[in-house]
Amino acid sequence: MTMAYILAVNPDILSAGGMDKGAVFTATVLASLIATLVMALYAKLPFALAPGMGLNAFFAYTVVIGMGHSWQFALTAVFIEGLIFILLTAFNIREIIVNSIPNNMKHAISVGIGLFIAFIGLKDAGIIVDNPTTFVSLGKITDITNNAGAIVALTGLVITGVLLALKVKGALLIGILASTLLGIPFGITILPGSFEVTPPSLSPVFLKFEWNKIFSLDMVIVVFTFLFFDMFDTVGSLIGVMSKANMLEKDGKIPRAKQALMADAIGTTFGAMLGTSTVTTYVESAAGVSEGGRSGLTSLTVAVLFLFALFLSPIFLMIPGAATAPALILVGAMMMTPVKNIDFEDFTESIPAFLTIVMMPLAYSISEGIQFGILSFVILKLLSGKFKDISIVTAILGVLFLLKFLI
Repeated sequence: MTMAYILAVNPDILSAGGMDKGAVFTATVLASLIATLVMALYAKLPFALAPGMGLNAFFAYTVVIGMGHSWQFALTAVFIEGLIFILLTAFNIREIIVNSIPNNMKHAISVGIGLFIAFIGLKDAGIIVDNPTTFVSLGKITDITNNAGAIVALTGLVITGVLLALKVKGALLIGILASTLLGIPFGITILPGSFEVTPPSLSPVFLKFEWNKIFSLDMVIVVFTFLFFDMFDTVGSLIGVMSKANMLEKDGKIPRAKQALMADAIGTTFGAMLGTSTVTTYVESAAGVSEGGRSGLTSLTVAVLFLFALFLSPIFLMIPGAATAPALILVGAMMMTPVKNIDFEDFTESIPAFLTIVMMPLAYSISEGIQFGILSFVILKLLSGKFKDISIVTAILGVLFLLKFLI
């Protein structure tokens, strides 16, 4: 429920680049289903996957509209990215990168993601709005006529919060359903006019690749950008949710990281073949983990629900952002708990952790937060003479991040 919005949002975004909206809906569901099944049956971890937000916007608005390429060119770039990720994962390169991130940073990533998804919930509900002077400000939360979504979300927040305090099982799900029902009289929840159960055809976007430009400089740049952001979005989600769930191993490593990363790589590759943008691990998985999900059974359940969504799209798509916002806000609060594990006495540890936390919501990007954190970690450790604290992989990442910012 907390990630069902992607079934409506992804087709909207990619259709801006000229893709068939109905076909993209089917591709989105099938790509999410395949990737989440791999996570459930191979990695056996409670994470769900789907085409990533931000990555789909880069696909449509930067590559297609901004750079002037066809959406077939962009799909080809995603396909190449997926193949590269499969190779990097098979040779354990992605796992080495994940495990090289310092432990304090891993805890900070969880906290930063918590603030990030809470901010997403507040924004989607209209509680926080944009402001040309202060960038963001409080919305008109008592304006029933123009901002009823905020009232629905705040009411849902109170209902869900009370249920959590009373330790009611399924509090987040009950809160989403209650908010959805509450949204009907406010006109926030739009009941479907018909219940069409036949999925739209994939044919307009299936295997639509453009091979004549694969050796161009633009293709290299686009593939690298997809690789870079997908890598650290996935890494951040895995580390953050596992830290919150106390699933990290004693040395801070992610259990079955290779299998989890392979699910992401396979999902991206098949997603491109089906006709959608890069697939990544969803931070909204924290909602399931917060309810007690610890195994592949959780992600298997999500995969089955994706299958149902293929045939019951009107029902899934009627859940408004105002109804899922309370769950995102409260899951964000739950993900703050690892902050107590961060070493705030050592400034070479606390400053990178702080930058990781604060940059995620402010830059609206998990990967940007990780980049700021690791780069500051390397610089502060170097200039403080604490060279032994920097692993070779972390140093390499620091150099790559610096080059990215400079270029």
